[in-house]
Amino acid sequence: MSPQASPPAETGPTPPGRTRPGGRTARTRALVLDAVRAELGEHGYDGLTLEAVAARAGVHRTTVHRRWGDVGGLLADVLDAASDDDWRPPDTGTLQGDLAALNHEIQTALTATPPIVTALIAASFRSEQANRAQQRLWEDRYARCEIVVGRAARRGELPPGTDPRRLLVAATAPLYHHLVLLRAPLDPGLPDHAARTAVLAASAGAFAGPPPAGGA
Repeated sequence: MSPQASPPAETGPTPPGRTRPGGRTARTRALVLDAVRAELGEHGYDGLTLEAVAARAGVHRTTVHRRWGDVGGLLADVLDAASDDDWRPPDTGTLQGDLAALNHEIQTALTATPPIVTALIAASFRSEQANRAQQRLWEDRYARCEIVVGRAARRGELPPGTDPRRLLVAATAPLYHHLVLLRAPLDPGLPDHAARTAVLAASAGAFAGPPPAGGA
């Protein structure tokens, strides 16, 4: 459920209000967004420039400037492109298995080399366009993952009225806290532990009913 850095898929629904280009335009977009990911992973936000992206993509700078405007526009399109994929959350047959598998995917993305996902997260604090795009991506990922909670409820693993978003945040937040905020060494057992803890809390009714005032 992390902000994926993979190129946009050629299939899948186009989000409302956005048009997926085709032909030569699509190829140019793919080259440019690949270049943004590579430059961001290697040099970070401060080293990301239109000139470097254009050179790496093999296109003219004016092409990049005309379509994306600035670095913020490039970052926003990279994040928006992630929503063009057909990713779905794991289906292992149990809530704990699904959340653990999801956490392992997140841990893999957050510890990849080059660190594109963490670089995108960091860049969202520097660019308002990237911040808005990342919020759209989070909403997309949480919406896709709600099926995990729905399946568990139908299997009788959860109390009635369990809030999907609150449960998903509780299950995945330890990965981001450990790897992004604390920048601590990888803990192979954390994905399973975080999933197990969230399931125990959810089974006890911690996420049933309205959220507490000021809560998630």
